[in-house]
Amino acid sequence: MPASPSTARAINDRLALRLLQQEGPLTAGRLKQLTGLSRPTVADLVERLTVMGLITVVGEAGEQRRGPNAKVYGIVADRAHLAALDIRTEGVSVAVADLVGRVLAEESVPITGDMGTGPAVEQAVALVERVVKEAGADRLHTVGIGAPGLIDPASGELRDSSGLPEWHRRLVAALQERLPEARVSVENETNLAALAEQRDGAARDRDTFVLLWLGHGTGAAVVLDGALRRGASGGTGEIGFLPVPGATTLPSATDCEGGFHGLAAATAVVDLAAECGVPAKPGQEPSEVGVVRAAVGVVRGAVGQARATEGERSRPESPDGTPEPSDRFLDALADRLAVGVASVVAILDPGCVVLGGEVGQAGGEELAGRVQDRIARMTPLPTEVRTTTLGGGAVLRGALLTARDRAQEELFTPGQRPDQRW
Repeated sequence: MPASPSTARAINDRLALRLLQQEGPLTAGRLKQLTGLSRPTVADLVERLTVMGLITVVGEAGEQRRGPNAKVYGIVADRAHLAALDIRTEGVSVAVADLVGRVLAEESVPITGDMGTGPAVEQAVALVERVVKEAGADRLHTVGIGAPGLIDPASGELRDSSGLPEWHRRLVAALQERLPEARVSVENETNLAALAEQRDGAARDRDTFVLLWLGHGTGAAVVLDGALRRGASGGTGEIGFLPVPGATTLPSATDCEGGFHGLAAATAVVDLAAECGVPAKPGQEPSEVGVVRAAVGVVRGAVGQARATEGERSRPESPDGTPEPSDRFLDALADRLAVGVASVVAILDPGCVVLGGEVGQAGGEELAGRVQDRIARMTPLPTEVRTTTLGGGAVLRGALLTARDRAQEELFTPGQRPDQRW
């Protein structure tokens, strides 16, 4: 049975809006080409979407830049404002953007463990309100939050965990109270990072991949056939609890120290560097990031010098012929990471693993290449190991993308008030 005229119009409207989301501003002629619709149909939908306040003329195209065919239409960016939050154990970052995802203001604040739950929540909420004001937004339509821990797939709430600060859960509730008109949603930070890497980062050409998050803690996100997989309880990718060789104990339901977390989390990385003779250097960035970045710099510099002078030797060595401490450290770290990656590969066969987070970014191709070499020896399943292109900023980017998608899905539904602004 053919669609009714109203249904056909709604389908055409959503198709045009989706193209404007993906391609950016377009002329009516270009919309006609991309949609395959007739010229009168495109003219009708352009007029209809303009009256609804969803699109507007944003410029002109062509050499003469005159006439209706030269008008370039784009989504009304200020129809709604969005906020994204990246909640960490040591602080929170906030970004506010318009409906097309253009960031208008962004800021971060540290939150120390001795601050207390109430003051920590108030400081984080005040940060959101300050960034909203700096962005020139009157109010927010959608707020996307990325947080560590398990997200209940039924309720969408951050589940209680003895390993996370209480202010995390309290902050979500506080934002819902202080922003009653906004749609507030929370997602696991690693899942958001994977979505960002898939849309804008290292996995743009992959429908199936796993993101291994390496930062203050560890985590994994699984994308299969283009869809993020969360699991029955929302715990897909809790790789920190994976039992691993070399641990002195097994992980428990409330403590992952005996699992992969104990091999690859921040403290373990710093301790491993010290064992290999690579001391942690004080600075503004996290110490685990600093030691990895410093080791990569030393190795690259030494390899480049050795190749230039000898042509044969490709691994840096100390004067006594033993591997240089930074080289030993990166090898040992790659050995540890390969344990987790090999387990993921054996179960899921993703074909691609992205080393994400701040540590993954600091290790770059040097670390990713070493992990890939080990995986090639450990499994017959071909697996490419890539390094993140977004680093720690992937969580905030993923939260912003999901907030934008949710807002556009709602606002692009026919029947919205043309004069409504968020």
